[in-house]
Parts: sequence; C-alpha cells; structure tokens
Amino acid sequence: MPELPEVEVTRRGVAPHIEGRRIDALVVRNGALRWPVPGMLADILPGARVQTVGRRGKFILIGCEGEHAHGTLIVHLGMTGTLRVHQRGAAEPALATHDHVDLVLDNTLLRYNDPRRFGAILWHAHSDGPIEDNRHLRALGVEPLSAAFAGETGAQLLYRESRGRAVAIKQLLLGGHVVVGVGNIYASETLFRAGIHPAAAAGRIALARYVRLAEAIRVVLALAIDKGGSTLRDFVGSDGRAGYFQQEYFVYDREHEACRVCATPIRALRQGQRSSFYCPRCQRR
Repeated sequence: MPELPEVEVTRRGVAPHIEGRRIDALVVRNGALRWPVPGMLADILPGARVQTVGRRGKFILIGCEGEHAHGTLIVHLGMTGTLRVHQRGAAEPALATHDHVDLVLDNTLLRYNDPRRFGAILWHAHSDGPIEDNRHLRALGVEPLSAAFAGETGAQLLYRESRGRAVAIKQLLLGGHVVVGVGNIYASETLFRAGIHPAAAAGRIALARYVRLAEAIRVVLALAIDKGGSTLRDFVGSDGRAGYFQQEYFVYDREHEACRVCATPIRALRQGQRSSFYCPRCQRR
C-alpha cells in the first residue's frame, strides 16, 4: 500500500506536468472505486486550469479553477493505485487493464490505474468550505515534515497525546490522528531507530524517548522520499520508476535476518492485522 513517501513522490512527479495546464476532459471508464467518482466532474472540469498540486496525509490535492469548477480534486491511491503522466498524441500508450480514469490536459494525460479499486477520486467545492474541513481530511493529525512537527514540537505533541493511554506505540502512530503518514513500513523503521519496542505502551514512554522518535520519523520519511519510496507489489512513481528505499530497511520484512546494528535475529509479531518487525536487543518497551 502506498504510504506517505510514495504519495509524496507521486505528487512531486505529477506537479510539474499539470500545474498551470488547462483540462480538456475527464474520462471515466470505471468509476466504481472505493467511493464512486462523482458523475458531474466530466461536465464541470473541462476548461478549468490546474492551479496547485498538494498533499495532505496520503491524499493528493489538485486545485482547479474554471468557469464551472472551483475546488479540489482529492485523489487517494488506496492499496494498488498509481498516477502516471503520459504525453498526448502519437506517444500516448495503449490502454492497460485497470486504467480507470484519465485527466486529459492540453498536452498531457494523467492516468489513474488501480487493480483493486480501493482508491478514490473525489471533489471538494470551494463553496463547501476550506479543504481542511473535508470529511476525509479533518481528522488527520499533524504533517510529520511540517514546521508543526519540527524540533521538539513533534515530541511534545506525541508525549501529550499519549498520556494515560495503554495503546501500543505502533498502533498510535498508525492511527494517523496525532501524526499522519507513518504507515506500517515506516512505523517499524522509525521505532527501530528510536530504540522503542513496537508493543510499548504509548502512555509510559518518556519525553526523552519521544524526542528520538519524532526525529526518527522525520529522518526516515525524508530519506524514503529521497529514495523514491518503497517498491512493494504494484507501486511505481508517476514516471513508472520503482522506488528503492527497501534497500535501506533495518527491520521491516527482515524476520530471522541479522540486525544491521547488533546482529541479533530480527523478530516479527502481529499487531492488529499487520506484522511488526523489531530487534529484541536494540528496542525496549
């Protein structure tokens, strides 16, 4: 499943090709995604221009302005979704299986492919209020690479929000209500770097350890973005290239392999419906 680094890699790859471009059409071949693609989009988007390409958590936000379109396209890649940029005309590729939606611009084609159709393409009109109030975005926590999580601010936030809670720290991170984008892969990696066991009770972790964890979150996510994300299953960037952060993993998907720091075999445990990977020597509760 694409996590924050993969979504940010996609956003950065898409933005230069579509910002400032005029939309000619929205072609929906299969709108039955996690939530149906709004039928009116094909009518209101032609003639509008893409103003911005942003991101909130795992959502890509494409700001549009036109005679009939004043709002934001909200794109979620789900578990297997990709956005690919193609040139229109002779170089335009043939349709592939699961190519469900095309955003057709003056000289560019932005194509959404999603084998499992757990992603989404939605619309938020300016008249419905600030995009931050959209029902899919309003409960999201702080962006980990923003100023609001920088320095000791992020550690103080994690410490404050965890007090009195018995939930495991990894589950707190995955919830996304305190800090967004720390999905399963990157939660395992950041907890390793911070020396914290994934099952440690969040409410019993001292502030000094949260300082290390907040810094690890920023470092790991920034490094993953720089490496193009992780290539697991179907993810590729907007240019079709695979990410290679998986070569940097310390613990994720390395059960029984030697810890890169102390040589102790990496272990795995189930938390919820997901596997957590950790070093029993380097990480403590």
